[in-house]
Amino acid sequence: MEMDHLYQPYSSVRNTVFARKGMVATSQPLGAQAGLEILQKGGNAIDAAIATAAALTVVEPTSNGIGGDAFALVWVNGQLYGLNGSGPAPAAISIDAVKAKGYERMPKFGVIPITVPGVPSAWLELSKRFGKLPFKELFSPAIRYAKEGFPLTPVLGKYWQLAYTHFKEVLKGEQFNPWFDTFAPNGKAPDIGEMWSSPGHAATLTSIAETNAESFYRGELAEKIVEFIQKYDGFLTKGDLENYRAEWVDPISTNYRGYDVWEIPPNGQGLLALMALNIVRDFDFTEKDTIDTYHKQIEAIKLAFTEAKEVITDQKHMKISAEYLLSDEFAHINRLRINDKAITPEPVQQPSGGTVYLATADAEGNMVSFIQSNYMGFGSGIVIPGTGIGLQNRGFDFSLERAHANALLPGKKCYHTIIPGFLTKGNEAIGPFGVMGGFMQPQGHFQVVMSTVDFHLNPQAALDAPRWQWMDGKKVMVEPHFPNHLVQTLIRKGHQIQVASDTGGFGRGQIIWRNPQTGVLMGGTESRTDGAIAAW
Repeated sequence: MEMDHLYQPYSSVRNTVFARKGMVATSQPLGAQAGLEILQKGGNAIDAAIATAAALTVVEPTSNGIGGDAFALVWVNGQLYGLNGSGPAPAAISIDAVKAKGYERMPKFGVIPITVPGVPSAWLELSKRFGKLPFKELFSPAIRYAKEGFPLTPVLGKYWQLAYTHFKEVLKGEQFNPWFDTFAPNGKAPDIGEMWSSPGHAATLTSIAETNAESFYRGELAEKIVEFIQKYDGFLTKGDLENYRAEWVDPISTNYRGYDVWEIPPNGQGLLALMALNIVRDFDFTEKDTIDTYHKQIEAIKLAFTEAKEVITDQKHMKISAEYLLSDEFAHINRLRINDKAITPEPVQQPSGGTVYLATADAEGNMVSFIQSNYMGFGSGIVIPGTGIGLQNRGFDFSLERAHANALLPGKKCYHTIIPGFLTKGNEAIGPFGVMGGFMQPQGHFQVVMSTVDFHLNPQAALDAPRWQWMDGKKVMVEPHFPNHLVQTLIRKGHQIQVASDTGGFGRGQIIWRNPQTGVLMGGTESRTDGAIAAW
């Protein structure tokens, strides 16, 4: 990225950060500091990513945990690698078995929607293949925060309180007591600025660190997980954990105006962002804040989503290949469907998400785009007693309709919302980027890439720019500070625009770009959350 071609037209709470030796960008200051601590001990970007991710399970449990899934894109020695750390449905589950328990669709909470957690295995695979420091050393900041406690930051405190209020209403039964014991130990959610600690979480991280995650999948922690889930009639077994390993995959990409935009292949939804970029690639955009730009962007995302939601699932079960969905032919067909007025595709209902994203870079040129999640904030509401392990509810996205592309099957991975992104040009890395937030994520990737490539915004400006989110049909949500004159014009084009009351539903992103000539790093962090960049 030619840094002198980037400018910053939007006012911002933060400025773009520059550094040379290393950088960590994420949504929580202590998490970023954990990664920097490892860099300064001699670790590389991969070590820093693992340390940051482990710390975020402690300091941002509203969005992720040890019992969730993870994905990564890793740039090392001039090559990009992909890691799929999402877990499959249990071998014992089936549509009939779930319906036999009285459900007509997958439940949102409890033991039924729990899939195999991929996070600890993803950490280990990254460390084994590319790490520099011993795996055990990477957990020291996270363990320290879990033991000694940390004060809640403002956005973290807000979402913790919202989750607690919601869970008090919907989580009924003794299986949910450990969640309240862990995350509301005094009968309430901790307040902003209040110290919170989790000794059980510290013990679990110590066990994972000392056993190379063996205890989580085949040892004492595995036994505790399975015992608790089976006590409440869940499907996860010891065999599901024993047989799991995060999978190295070949990233997928599209070339957008000379830049290669990279995503993880399905079951992740990154394919969707690439499809939308392909659709708009042959349009000419001269200015960012014009009605023509926003109209065509919204229509492209709308078309990509409608197509992708019909087919994206575990790659082994996809009826249409990713290659065809990224083909010029497919992009051309959809491009021709865009006219001067908003169209109505088949509606897609979109649940909210809960995820953390981080980006790291070191002085040697290694870079990591990493994302992990428990889904929908705290996940399933199931916490294994005394361990701090909150388990994800990713299985909620499976369908109980047998003909659906995402139909529940034993051992199948579901459509996955969390996606890391990466940008390259020629044979050089530009850097990692990501925007977390459920089904906002590919829309955020799409908007950030266009802000960077088409409109030359620097990382912080690209993140600060007002965002929109297509919901379904002609319905589009925009942020409170989205320009009103554009809202009015979009309405005249047939879009059903709703102005959100806050920025909470529009994703939270991080970006690190690297100048290939000088090695200088340039980072932006999310102003919509407690985002921070730690650098040296």
